[in-house]
Amino acid sequence: MRVISLVGARPQFVKVAVICRAVAKYDNIDHLIIHTGQHYDVRMSDVFFEQLEITPPKYNLEVGSGSHGEQTGEMIKRLEPVLITERPDWLLLYGDTNSTLAGAVVGAKINLRMAHVEAGLRSFNRRMPEEVNRVVADHLAERLFCPTATAVDNLEREGLKERAVFTGDVMYDAVLHAQGAAERYSAPEHRGRRSRGFALATVHRAENTDEPVRLREIVSALNRISREICAVVLPLHPRTRKCIDAIGVDTGEIEVIEPASYMDMLLLESRARFILTDSGGVQKEAYFARVPCITLRDETEWVETLANGCNTLTGANADRIVAAALETVNAGPWTAVYGDGAAGRRIIESL
Repeated sequence: MRVISLVGARPQFVKVAVICRAVAKYDNIDHLIIHTGQHYDVRMSDVFFEQLEITPPKYNLEVGSGSHGEQTGEMIKRLEPVLITERPDWLLLYGDTNSTLAGAVVGAKINLRMAHVEAGLRSFNRRMPEEVNRVVADHLAERLFCPTATAVDNLEREGLKERAVFTGDVMYDAVLHAQGAAERYSAPEHRGRRSRGFALATVHRAENTDEPVRLREIVSALNRISREICAVVLPLHPRTRKCIDAIGVDTGEIEVIEPASYMDMLLLESRARFILTDSGGVQKEAYFARVPCITLRDETEWVETLANGCNTLTGANADRIVAAALETVNAGPWTAVYGDGAAGRRIIESL
């Protein structure tokens, strides 16, 4: 059986590492990776392949950045001839990026069997590009691998229950596998950080970075938290840095650092007093680490994390963000179940 994994962004590298480990236990599976080049910075891409011991991609489409339409269109153009040549038995799509959408469109047009890892998530906000990407992938894919019972329920409401397979969350598999290595592989400056001595922040979603009012509110909140509560460490996504520079917002109170590797992030998350993020993956990693999370969005796909104040939705309102930071002392207990660490095995067995 030939399986192709299509990836292009940091969260997808983490997920495909789980599949690589699962596939390695089978002699009859030929698994290869196509990298779209959506994340092309070495710190955002190559380092994940190195640290997570992922099989090097057979193809790198080197698409790079651009508007949603430009980037997705270029991926479709470059991906189609590769998939026609390779003709896999299964095309595996991951998550909700432009790479996911491009793969779903090409796979459907050339009649490939497709499976979607992390299927069934819904924010119910169609203004989010990620929501559009995941809905299209779910409706075009033949098999839908769901990380939670909620995801299965969402697919049932859309008439897709027969395609749904509950596997648990591959990101939970990944965290369990990497826990011991995070301390060993992370940078010395992060290993030296005092546990619970700082808050960790990440900001990268277009709904926040591309809206100057929202971005100003978020940065204002991070500055206030740093002054009034505890230091804030912000690994800055290249696109977010560009947006901050464009509107001239001051980050003077925040410890801005370069983008962090996966191992660095796991260590920082585990040692943080609380986490502020607009990332779905970081929300879950915070939950796995039992660290309170503040989500800088108006909704979340990971509704299970909201129980008991473990995760709090604040949107981009500075006053609400700061108030939530003060309330993180009351978070817990953490009770949601994201599987047993065997999602990767279940996915390969299903295929």
